[in-house]
Order: sequence, then structure tokens, then C-alpha cells
Amino acid sequence: MYKLIAIDMDGTLLNDHHEVTPEVTEALHAAKKKGVKIVLCTGRPVGGVHRYLESLELNQEGDYVIAYNGALVQNTHTNEVVSELSLNYQDLKDLYELSLELDTTMQFFDSAHLYTPNQNISRYTVLESYMTQVPLCYRTLEEVPEDMVIPKVMFINEEEKLNNIIASIPPKFKEKYFMVRSSPFFYEILHPEVSKGNAVKQLASILGINREEIIAIGDNGNDLTMIEYAGCGVAMANAIPEVKKAANFHTMSNNENGVAYAIQELILNK
Repeated sequence: MYKLIAIDMDGTLLNDHHEVTPEVTEALHAAKKKGVKIVLCTGRPVGGVHRYLESLELNQEGDYVIAYNGALVQNTHTNEVVSELSLNYQDLKDLYELSLELDTTMQFFDSAHLYTPNQNISRYTVLESYMTQVPLCYRTLEEVPEDMVIPKVMFINEEEKLNNIIASIPPKFKEKYFMVRSSPFFYEILHPEVSKGNAVKQLASILGINREEIIAIGDNGNDLTMIEYAGCGVAMANAIPEVKKAANFHTMSNNENGVAYAIQELILNK
């Protein structure tokens, strides 16, 4: 019997209109009524998840969310922080200098805002702010408080150029941080111990849930660690090849209620 479902949001829970369909909502509620814990596990900032937690009633006693690709694990009922792993000001400086060397724009977060140090703001940064409803601010590094807690930094660029940028990152940076591509346009840089897989593992341990009792559903590179960790990793039909290869179960796409289909087959029909 599965006891926990970790679900990615963009490209998984949400369709291409950034909506949770009635079919998916109904399946989530049905699984929760059977005692299964539903945990949204997203690269989004926690502020960009609140409205979904409310609409899906995932802010009740004993509910949790995993945000920033695992950098934050939080109780959604009490707002108690279970786990937080972040970057510091020196990391931000080093990564900003690297972005200049690689000729790419970048963005970063604190607990409530999205920032960019680039005067020519990327359209993808604007899109990120719009999608997550997190306020966007332009800040030079000199204007950033040195005690800022930074869950993640992101390099942003067009798909082909980002391919070349990723290939050009010096090995010492890839050894120092956890780096993962979360979309064709976003490359995320986090504390070395951060991943969705580690966050799901930690939360499950706290809740007394075994690995074999976990389902993880996702579509992109930042979902791979939790797909590999879970007792049943589920790949969306729109998932990248690496996720499909690692998964134990393949469902339909995010535009075909793939999360609902997986829950129906793996939990509700059992």
C-alpha cells in the first residue's frame, strides 16, 4: 500500500494552461481520503505554491510541501520549516561572476522575492514571476544584503545557448553545487545536498514511511532523483527520456490528466 505521493507541478500536476483539472483534483482528494499523503514537490518558490495548496486543501494538519527543488521542506498547516538548505552571499557573487564569463542572464530567490542583477531582464525571468506570482526585483549585487538566505540561483537562456553554457561550466562549480536543468530555458544551482529525492527521503523518514511506500511523479531533469528514489517512479508521457527510462510506470501527459490516471491505476483501483 502506497502512503505518500510526491508530485511535481509544472509539466506534471499542471496542464499547459497552469491549471489543475477537475479530474486531477478529484483523484487527489480520493487518494487523500484513503489516507495517502499528497506532497507537492516543485522547483517553484513556496510563495508560488500557496494558491494551489489552498485550492487542493493540502494545507491541513499533517500536510507538507517541498519547494525550491528540495531546498525547503515545510509544514503547510503550521508553516514550520522542517528542512532548509541555502546558498550564501559568497556563492551568489561567485555564480554572478561565472554568469558574466558565460554570457548568460541569471536570477535568484529569497523567501519572498525573485531577483535579477541584469538590467536587461530575461523574458523567462518575467515569465517565472508571472507564473509563480512572486514579485520580481532588479538588484545589483551591491544592493543585496550579505545575510540574505538564497534557496537557489538560476541561469536562464534560450535552449540552444543554454546547452552550450551548461557544457562550459567549469568542473569545480559542478562539484561544489547541485546543478539541474528544470526546463529547456532554466538551469538551477543549489546547495550540494539539495535534490527532490533527498527531500522526499527526509520527509518520509520523519513520517515513518518506507521507500517502497512512496510514489513520485514527474517529467523533467529536476524530478529524476525522486523518480529514482521512490518505490514507484512515475513518468509523464511528456517527460524527458531520462525520466522515462528511470520510471517504473508511465502515465499520460499533463494535458491528459496523467496524474489522475496514475493515482487511479496505482492506488484507487487496488
